[in-house]
Amino acid sequence: MTEWTPSSWRQKPAKQIPDYPDKAALERVEKELAGQPPLVFAGEARALRSQLAKVAKGEAFLLQGGDCAESFDEFSTIHIRDFFKALMQMAVVLTFGGQKPVVKIGRVAGQFAKPRSSNFESIKGVELPSYRGDIINAIHFDEQSRVPDPQRMLMAYHQSTSTLNLLRAFAQGGLADLQQVHKWNLDFVAKSPLSERYQSISRRIDESLSFMNACGINSQTAPQLRETTLYTSHEALLLPYEQALTRCDSLTGKWYDCAAHMLWIGDRTRQVDHAHVEFARGIENAIGLKAGPTTDPDELLRLIDIINPNNEAGRLNIIVRMGADNVAEHLPSLIRAVEREGKQVVWSSDPMHGNTIKAPNGYKTRRVDDVLREVRSFFEIHASEGSYAGGVHFEMTGRNVTECVGGAFHITEHDLAERYHTYCDPRLNADQALELAFLIADNIKAARNSMA
Repeated sequence: MTEWTPSSWRQKPAKQIPDYPDKAALERVEKELAGQPPLVFAGEARALRSQLAKVAKGEAFLLQGGDCAESFDEFSTIHIRDFFKALMQMAVVLTFGGQKPVVKIGRVAGQFAKPRSSNFESIKGVELPSYRGDIINAIHFDEQSRVPDPQRMLMAYHQSTSTLNLLRAFAQGGLADLQQVHKWNLDFVAKSPLSERYQSISRRIDESLSFMNACGINSQTAPQLRETTLYTSHEALLLPYEQALTRCDSLTGKWYDCAAHMLWIGDRTRQVDHAHVEFARGIENAIGLKAGPTTDPDELLRLIDIINPNNEAGRLNIIVRMGADNVAEHLPSLIRAVEREGKQVVWSSDPMHGNTIKAPNGYKTRRVDDVLREVRSFFEIHASEGSYAGGVHFEMTGRNVTECVGGAFHITEHDLAERYHTYCDPRLNADQALELAFLIADNIKAARNSMA
């Protein structure tokens, strides 16, 4: 390995990074970003690694979720609040189901860039550069909108600052109150077509809270019941932005990407000798690594050695995104290779990205049943291999969108046109996400009972 610097990635081949036509403007923006305050702090990133180390050891569970791609136009306090509420609701259900702490990480405050399968897209015979996320270009289908604009990095930075301010206020200001979140869940259970299935968990949570209150432990006497910690994450795709927000920690002398607490490398940019792996190996943040059906066990081990050479628990999260029809064929060999070599990693399931389909009416969508099927297989495979299924990773929103079909509320392909708002891939809405949380809690509980 050559010596690492925040800019050493520039000497490597790089995929999915746009070619900015105005290089001088790009340099000015990078310089301005480098002079801005960090979005997160090194101590917070270290705290997340400590929490993920517990997940790697089977002592906690990871819940990671949020937007496919944040946008400038959709930014609002209400949307952020609703996302926060939905994630808290899921976390309470998963905490009770697993009887373990849940580490909560949002795909938020930085998830603006998106990899694309093609550099161009064509509509009615007109071909233009692909939309790559609001941090790079605009979604409008015209020539000027699709030109990469470095000023958008500054817009993304400032929106991320506002988002983080709101999330920290919600986390510490009462919106995370356990009693309040439980009431929201009771409202969901009451209206769900699968109400009877969820009543058992809801009733037992209610009994536990009542018992604790009788003992004098409630949100008024115990701050842990009214406050929480939510970490942020995004795909480290646009490396000029990531480098500009990378800082040397004054306490440790180590480098942190202060754009988020956790960064991940996507399935399209995980080449061992390319720029994204080069950048990730030198920062001290927790790193996620997407593993798709083409991931080879030996290649995965090479990546683990590059990114986590000291085999530290909490450093690396393998995010499995195989697809419901592929996970049983491809995941066991990865687990066996990692277990054989004694590598300490977090295993989490991303059941979204491998299950995208196109509906007859042209909308990209995902079937809730496929999402759940992949999660179930993920848990079953880990149980059979004797390893720990440590978490889940969802593209979801707190809004009442109609982007994924199926589920207890029976969204159909015809319904997709009603509230299809995503800028890229289809997301679970709040009801679908919470429905899956209840079902995953059943899986966690079953796995726990089988090991008892």
